[in-house]
Amino acid sequence: MVENEILGKIRTYMKLHNWTLYRLSKESDIPYTSLHSMFEKNTFPTLPTLRKICCGLGVSLSDFFSDDIRPTSHKCTEDELELLDLYRSLTVKDKKLLLTVCRRLFRQINTEEEKGKRDHDTDCNT
Repeated sequence: MVENEILGKIRTYMKLHNWTLYRLSKESDIPYTSLHSMFEKNTFPTLPTLRKICCGLGVSLSDFFSDDIRPTSHKCTEDELELLDLYRSLTVKDKKLLLTVCRRLFRQINTEEEKGKRDHDTDCNT
């Protein structure tokens, strides 16, 4: 029996990480028996299951479905994967706007943290 394309892609990512099915089950929080059955019966995972698998592998759904498979340098949280998926669905103009907002927010947070640190240092010195 020929393995379906989704399972083949999951297996490719597993090989990339040098993971067993057991490790994938632990990283994706899916029972081993469920994953084993899915591979044995050559069935397609449901979308929620695939999301968990992608999260465990540290790839977004859009990266999973892209044609190129890239190694992941770190594991993303579900929130990070969702942000990445949302970002990739934006227009170029909206991506630039979002980046501007994020940079301003980051600067504001850092400025407030520095001010809080200076206030704390001043309080400690008096």
